[in-house]
Amino acid sequence: MLVSGLSGNATYCLGMLGFSPGDLVVGNSVCSLGLMGAVGSSLRTVAGGEIESITSLISEGRHAAMARLAAEAHRHGALGVTGMATELSSLSGYTEFLSQGTSLSEGPPGTEFFTTSASGTELYCHVDAGYRPISFVMGNIAYALGLGRGLSGGLRTLARGEVHEYSSMYNRLRHQALWRMRREAASVGANAVVDIRTDVRPFGVGVVELLMTGTASHHPSLPEAGQAPALVATSELTGAELHALALMGYAPVQLVMATSVTSLGLVGGIGASFAALSRGELTELTSLVYDARERCIDLIREEAKSVGAERVVGNRMQVRELAPGLIEVIAIGTAIRKRDGMAPRHSSLPLQAIIRDDDSLSLRGGGSAGFGESMAFGSALERRAQRQLSPLGCLVIAIVLLLGLVVPMLFLLLRPSR
Repeated sequence: MLVSGLSGNATYCLGMLGFSPGDLVVGNSVCSLGLMGAVGSSLRTVAGGEIESITSLISEGRHAAMARLAAEAHRHGALGVTGMATELSSLSGYTEFLSQGTSLSEGPPGTEFFTTSASGTELYCHVDAGYRPISFVMGNIAYALGLGRGLSGGLRTLARGEVHEYSSMYNRLRHQALWRMRREAASVGANAVVDIRTDVRPFGVGVVELLMTGTASHHPSLPEAGQAPALVATSELTGAELHALALMGYAPVQLVMATSVTSLGLVGGIGASFAALSRGELTELTSLVYDARERCIDLIREEAKSVGAERVVGNRMQVRELAPGLIEVIAIGTAIRKRDGMAPRHSSLPLQAIIRDDDSLSLRGGGSAGFGESMAFGSALERRAQRQLSPLGCLVIAIVLLLGLVVPMLFLLLRPSR
């Protein structure tokens, strides 16, 4: 009796590729940061930016869990694993990393073992479009706003306009995570990463992990990457979208992203509050969001030009409030260009590969160990984690640290000599 995590449509599409789903396979790893690592990461949290000790801990834990999943699949005689996902949760004060997916027990002759984040329907679209799956890959970075950046950014929010301290940090960190995923893909001989998903997850007080996952693949018509991550094409488009673009002769070049954090400002906030008392458009807020969107679009356009793309497709934008009067606009899309030899095997996809499967089980809450708490840009969990080190919180930390240094010194100076 096989127990699979695949839907009926996914099973059908896998069958059309010659694959047969097997049992669920899992792999896990429980890790501790250690005493010195915890102390070091706490100090780094105050300083701000990437917290390397936490980044490496999470990366090692996730890769250990993925390696155990692959080992279990090999013991079952599987040819591959599809629908692979990686999660983390709290376990008795430690961190547990869990990877799970569905093994493929049968397949076409000559199939090399692979792991993919794609479902059966997505996998069909990828393979039909010419992308041979190789390995599930990831790129992550753990970071904190930090005391210095929080204070300077907090003062900057008093004036209207973009808060460059926040915008530059978010843009740099997200591109760093993408680079790490491309580097991992190049190391396994891939020249593309498809089905990319971006999650932002809280990790402790004031720390956030940015995680990008996808499937490292090889397409015979894309340039060989060798060991050069910059040559690895990246895309967050669905399998059906990749297939449609291939029919038109387009290939993905790179996932492009942009962030703009903007403050309404003290004066603008007061003016908007008074304006809200009467019916009508709030011109201050309207122009603020409009300007931030334009900056994001300009950044996306310039990045796409820099990598030799012809256009950006699938662009999505999200506006969210980080704090009262402080908003973040995020844009993400896939830069594409015309390339010879991109025609897929078939000119159309079966209906089962296009239908989106509904999730009939939805659990909310349940503490930090609950699954389903990962999210794309801008969920309540990220906002909660970021607010742990708000500008006011940073000021409080500064006062506490200052008192911790001054009071002992005063005590030593004022203590009567014997």
